[in-house]
Amino acid sequence: MNSTDKEGKKFLGKVYLVGAGPGDPGLITLKGKGLLECADVVVYDALVSPAILAMINPQAEQINAGKRMGRHSLLQEETTQLLIDKVQDHALVVRLKGGDPFIFGRGGEEMAELVEAGIAVEVVPGITSGIAAAAYSGIPLTHRLYSSSVTFVTGHESAGKYRPAVNWNAIALGSETIVIYMGIHNLPYIVEQLSLAGLSLDTPIGLVRWGTRPEQEELIGKLGTIVEQVEQTKFSAPAIAVVGSVVNMHSILSGCRPA
Repeated sequence: MNSTDKEGKKFLGKVYLVGAGPGDPGLITLKGKGLLECADVVVYDALVSPAILAMINPQAEQINAGKRMGRHSLLQEETTQLLIDKVQDHALVVRLKGGDPFIFGRGGEEMAELVEAGIAVEVVPGITSGIAAAAYSGIPLTHRLYSSSVTFVTGHESAGKYRPAVNWNAIALGSETIVIYMGIHNLPYIVEQLSLAGLSLDTPIGLVRWGTRPEQEELIGKLGTIVEQVEQTKFSAPAIAVVGSVVNMHSILSGCRPA
C-alpha cells in the first residue's frame, strides 16, 4: 500500500474519499461503512450526520474539517495538507464527505491534489442529497408523465471559478426537472433568473431541509411564492430545491417516507 512522492518520500498508507450519503445511516455503502470501522484517521465534513460518525472506529483519530456558510474549520489547502501529513504515519486515512464526493463536494479537487503529491487514493461513492432528499420527500426526479430529464446545479458558486456564473437560461430550457444544491441563500436571484428564462411563476418547487434525517423538513410552493414562503417560515439551509412538475407528486407520495 506504500506510495512515494516525486522526491522519493514514502507514504505508509492510502487515502479513501468516502461518500457518507445524506444522513440516514442506512444509506452509506457497505464499503464506506467497512472503511470507517477500520480507519486510523477520519477527516470529516460538517454535514456528516452524528449517526454516520458513530460508525467510526473508536480508536481512530477524528478531525472536523467541515465548511458551512460563513464558517470554515479548515481551508481547502489545509485539509489537503492534513491528509498528506496523516498518510505518512497511518495506513488507512478516510476523508469523509457528506453525500457523494464528486457531486459538489470538491472530491475531484482533493483527489487530484493527492495524486499530484504521490499518494495512493481511492474514491468510494455515496448517495447524493439531490437524489435521496427528493426521494424521502416523495418527489421522483423522473416520471413518465412529467419528466424525462434532470439537471443538477449548484446555487452557491465559489469565487475564482473557470466561468463567471451558472447559465440559468440554459438550465431552465434544457431540463424538465432541476435540482439545486446550496441555493437557499441565493433563492431570490435564482427564481428571478429562471423566470426571466421563461419558466412560469406557477412552476412547482419543493425545498427539502436535512433530507433523510429525522429532522427533515419540506416546503412546497410555486416559483412565484416560494421566496415569500421561505421568509415567513424562516426556512434555512442546508437544503436542496427541486423545480418542475414532478414536485406535484409530493402530495401523493409524501406519506410513504422510509421509516
